[in-house]
Amino acid sequence: MDTHDDAGSPPATAPVPPGVADPAHDLALLRAHVAGDRDAFAELFHRHRDRLWAVALRTMGDREEAADALQDALLSAHRAADRFRGDSAVTTWLHRIVVNACLDRIRRRQAHPTVPLPDGVHGDSGSGTGGVEPAAPVTDHDTALVVRQALAALPVEQRAALVLVDVQGYPVAEVARILGVAEGTVKSRCARGRARLAVLLGHLRGDVPPVTSGNPRPSEGVGSGPGRSRRDANQEDA
Repeated sequence: MDTHDDAGSPPATAPVPPGVADPAHDLALLRAHVAGDRDAFAELFHRHRDRLWAVALRTMGDREEAADALQDALLSAHRAADRFRGDSAVTTWLHRIVVNACLDRIRRRQAHPTVPLPDGVHGDSGSGTGGVEPAAPVTDHDTALVVRQALAALPVEQRAALVLVDVQGYPVAEVARILGVAEGTVKSRCARGRARLAVLLGHLRGDVPPVTSGNPRPSEGVGSGPGRSRRDANQEDA
């Protein structure tokens, strides 16, 4: 699978403005991929690569790890496409796979600890994005690095919820579908994560903008069905 070549001429549908979700087009591309279209999955990935990459990078806190997690997620999505049942939007399904791949890597890393370098130290890994990284968060500076390190210190479930809600601006309802938990669980994880960040970043109170309590960005292709969780949806963080 090569997710980096141009997908060629798109299907005969109306063009979609950048940043605007088109669930019908996404679903058509996924179905075309399942039917054997060799270019459909690459086009689907390119439609969402920037946001998927941003979620992976913010969740992992390390560029190489994020690229590897994104590659793992894309391989999983590529192979599991025929099992997509439409209980959520395709973009929600893709984000769920990316977040799960990140959480799996974080848990494995915690089980076998290493000393990661700050994001931006590594060169291009060449994995996940074919050596050409999608648009990523702004260039590192001291405050951004401190904030990212504080995020990395949170429990993984709280970090994932905060990245999706406060950093990426997804509505709580969509984040609940992505993570496969109840909306109340997302709110609880965000509240606990914000409280921990307030302690960790107290010395930067004058430099760091307040963490958002909501998210004005509209949902992109939110489906109507609940996502499935590999964990107990009612399990609370420590």
